[in-house]
Amino acid sequence: EVQLVESGGGLVQAGGSLRLSCAASGFTFSDYAIGWFREAPGKEREGVACISSSDNSTWYKEYVKGRFTISSDIAKNTVYLQMNSLKPEDTAVYYCAAESSTGCYLYQYGMDYWGKGTLVTVSS
Repeated sequence: EVQLVESGGGLVQAGGSLRLSCAASGFTFSDYAIGWFREAPGKEREGVACISSSDNSTWYKEYVKGRFTISSDIAKNTVYLQMNSLKPEDTAVYYCAAESSTGCYLYQYGMDYWGKGTLVTVSS
């Protein structure tokens, strides 16, 4: 069965760091692009970062560039999102999603599989 399981969320003070993990199973990991989305209270779900497991190419939303880093461990079928210099506006439920694609399009309605999310709360 296809599964994406996020972990690593929690409560952190502004300026702090968290590392999210997305453990994937049930599909050929290297054939998919893996992305992180987030959904803040009252906001639409939006793409944050993406990595293509086939070539490790990456994409970031402009407002997280320089603060967030996405990486992949193909052998472990796991994608990580290192989040540094966190801001209160980063507070959201973070979702891992997979798309059968050769690149990072990170379109919400084009993703094939979704995790259940992990909550990140950043206090001021």
